[in-house]
Amino acid sequence: SSDACRRASDWRWPMSSAVAHALPPSVLALFAPRPPIDFKPPIIKRKLLDYTTIAHLVDEFEDPKDTPPATFPKTKEQMAEEKLAARSEKHSSTLEEANASFDPATDSKIKGDPYKTLFVSRISYETSEAKLKKEFEQFGPIKRVRLVFDTESGKPRGYAFIEYEQERDMKTAYKQGDGKKIDGRRVLVDVERGRTVRNWRPRRLGGGLGSTRAGGKSQSVKNTGRDIGFGSTSVSAPPTSVAAPP
Repeated sequence: SSDACRRASDWRWPMSSAVAHALPPSVLALFAPRPPIDFKPPIIKRKLLDYTTIAHLVDEFEDPKDTPPATFPKTKEQMAEEKLAARSEKHSSTLEEANASFDPATDSKIKGDPYKTLFVSRISYETSEAKLKKEFEQFGPIKRVRLVFDTESGKPRGYAFIEYEQERDMKTAYKQGDGKKIDGRRVLVDVERGRTVRNWRPRRLGGGLGSTRAGGKSQSVKNTGRDIGFGSTSVSAPPTSVAAPP
């Protein structure tokens, strides 16, 4: 009630008369009772409206049988998976078509004796055929140098074929030319396997020997399948590798 509020506002710490007479008026004013709280009438509680039913509106709702299934937007992970699957499928079909048409024995650009031909890869894009011939002539007379270019862009692919006059010179270049530094890059040499190894496929068609010499001696694969014979000696089959999507 208002009386209780007024008594609560007038409450102060008890003070004896001796203390009250000893204090100055300015301090006693701090202990003076507060003014009474204004009386406010209680809030009138209003009656709220009663809840009404919606049974008469049920016929207005859509029939669940006619409701189309809910659709949710694809997440970034789902879109990335679909994109990767589409790329993989496209790469597989392209790889299958390229494998069907791959036949080095009937390629008009491939000439010469395969057992006298050296394969050179990891060539700098700035290196020319004349520079390659100059670097590998130290192993013997060269009959032909073919630097491979992209048929669409015309840019070099980074590998070439060098045909020697004598087979022994090619063997020497195969043993001593690996790791030779040309225009700031160390090249990798190998024999021509397209016409000497049965069912051979290059790296771009899912075959090849991969990156067996990517690192040092501790990282490189020792048994790479490169130790093959020449002439009448049989050729060992290369290990199987799987091509990755571009």
